[in-house]
Amino acid sequence: MLDPAVRLRHLATFVTVARVGSVSRAAERLHVTQPAVSKTLRELETLLGAALFDRSHRAVTLSSFGTLFLRHAEAGLGAFDEGARALKAARDPASLPLRVGALPTVSARLMPQAMQRFLAEGLGAVPRVVTGPNEHLLIQLREGHLDVVIGRMVEPETMDGLVFEPLYSEPLCLAVRAGHPLLQGTAFRPAAVADCLVLLPPPGSVIRPVVDRFLLSAGIPAPSRVIETVSLAFGRAFLRDTDAVWMISEGVVARDLAEGTLRRLPLDMATTMGSVGVTRRAGAELPAAAEIFLAGLKESARLLAAS
Repeated sequence: MLDPAVRLRHLATFVTVARVGSVSRAAERLHVTQPAVSKTLRELETLLGAALFDRSHRAVTLSSFGTLFLRHAEAGLGAFDEGARALKAARDPASLPLRVGALPTVSARLMPQAMQRFLAEGLGAVPRVVTGPNEHLLIQLREGHLDVVIGRMVEPETMDGLVFEPLYSEPLCLAVRAGHPLLQGTAFRPAAVADCLVLLPPPGSVIRPVVDRFLLSAGIPAPSRVIETVSLAFGRAFLRDTDAVWMISEGVVARDLAEGTLRRLPLDMATTMGSVGVTRRAGAELPAAAEIFLAGLKESARLLAAS
């Protein structure tokens, strides 16, 4: 492990001397005195426990240890410069927008908190949140029109060229308005759901296969009246004014459930648990603004999972 006493000035001084081959010329470039350069080099050699220069010649010549260390020191300085440029670019008002695809499962719960954290950083990138069907968002991600997509993990066969990083897990729920007829009385019959108008995610959405498997395993016949939608605004408004049943990710209606305007039907939803996280292009370097956004997103997800 590198001695923590090694500072950036040690690396910068060593690399400059090695490049120009002269202590005096290195001092000129670094705008310090020649004795200061010599002192810094001696400090670095003491910290590393190795002689970096061959002092048996008048010319400044790297020792075998110095030659080995130079490659790593240059890489370290290069990474530092790259990081500094990335931070500067992130604060530039003319920087490219932050482009985030958000599936319904995070649009109403996780994204607002994460976006507030991002805005508090005071970066130049304007956030652009895009919603829509999962298939559409993944196409946009693959083509480079989105930086990341946040939502439920998709089926493995659709992940070619993409990587998924989980944040937390959540179940689906069958949500209804407070006072719904299915909540009246003491004996709830799961099969009675099929007699209601049911809001379901459309085919091709992330959670539709989970929904179909759950209905089958719970003994709920295929509903005769269905509206297929991924619209959060429509689902909330429609449920509050009707006796419809909404099959949706719990995170979408978490606030409504907490406020009591919507209620869960009393069913065991453990088999519908799914991982929520970040999907990105494999091997693609994210812009600084996206990296900063993801750091805040992960912290928001951590607090959400702990609540």
